[in-house]
Amino acid sequence: MLQSKYFRTCLAIIAFLTILYLGSKVVFLITPLVAIFNLLLVPMMLSGFMYYLLRPLVNFLESRKLNRMLSILLIYVVSIGLFVLFWVLVWPTLREQIQNFIDNTPYLVQGMQDQFNKLQNDPYFSRFFKGDADLSARISGYLSDVITWVTNSMSNLIGVVSSIVVVIATLPIILYYMLKDGHKLSPILLSLVPRKFRKEGQDMLQDIDSALSGFIVTRVLLNVVLGAMLYVGFLIIGLPYSLMLAIISIPLNFIPYVGSLLAAVPVVIVGFIESPTMAIWSLVIIVIAQQIQDNVLSPIIYGKSLDVHPLTTVVLVLVGGDFYGIIGVLIALPVYMILKIIFLRIYEIIIAERVEDVVVAKEEQL
Repeated sequence: MLQSKYFRTCLAIIAFLTILYLGSKVVFLITPLVAIFNLLLVPMMLSGFMYYLLRPLVNFLESRKLNRMLSILLIYVVSIGLFVLFWVLVWPTLREQIQNFIDNTPYLVQGMQDQFNKLQNDPYFSRFFKGDADLSARISGYLSDVITWVTNSMSNLIGVVSSIVVVIATLPIILYYMLKDGHKLSPILLSLVPRKFRKEGQDMLQDIDSALSGFIVTRVLLNVVLGAMLYVGFLIIGLPYSLMLAIISIPLNFIPYVGSLLAAVPVVIVGFIESPTMAIWSLVIIVIAQQIQDNVLSPIIYGKSLDVHPLTTVVLVLVGGDFYGIIGVLIALPVYMILKIIFLRIYEIIIAERVEDVVVAKEEQL
């Protein structure tokens, strides 16, 4: 009876449920660990992001016979210089556009209402509004709420600075040691793997490192180029707040599939407030830039597309957003890539062992 598969399965289920029950009784021990994890999540995530972004530069400088520590410090100095240039050349215009957007919020809402009224009075478009005279008022009300929320978020941006002091203070330190000693992590992790599986473990770590590096570096390059193309296009058509909208689109486009749609919404709204024609041209600029990014730049920079189904990506974004908000949305795909590589490697090891056992059994029979 003890050797019965059914009996052993029941024991495993009972043991698992017992562990869950006992774990629920010691939640007070886990709560501090969860708090520490939440505190370190953002600085560690940003440090890892910057690590993969800057590591190629550090390796390049080190290959040029420059000390690794000096290479990191040199990159820090250059980064400070770029930040100063941004503060001097870009920030004044960006700040002016943000301030004008906040100050003109009431006029933006009124402009939206006026554009809908014009469309209702137009003989061609009036057929779409027939039977619902309050449609424009309701749509304007929804957009008013959206614009008010955005402006309040911008106005309260300074108020959240105190909550990110930990990130600002710890990010350079964590990033420095990651760039300096990051290559030592792989041997430490391999030492925890049984000697029999060291080769497979090393291959798995290399696959994870390559996937994360390719994903982060290429996404940054593509989104920065996309933002630049959008900014030039917005300037050509004379879209108001062009710099602000282009910069907003860069972080939003880090969200797979959904991000491009979210980035297009404020652009089309601002364009529509100016005129319906401006909204159409804004949408044309977005589509052209997206097509250049997807069909011209992505094959060159990526080399190959990510082996993740679009539906899987959407599900990951929704689940990540439900668990950790915007942070969960941003890290959902990289976490999935890591777990997928680990699962496939373990699966390959299990299959290889089973094949080896079958071969050995057949040899013994012979």
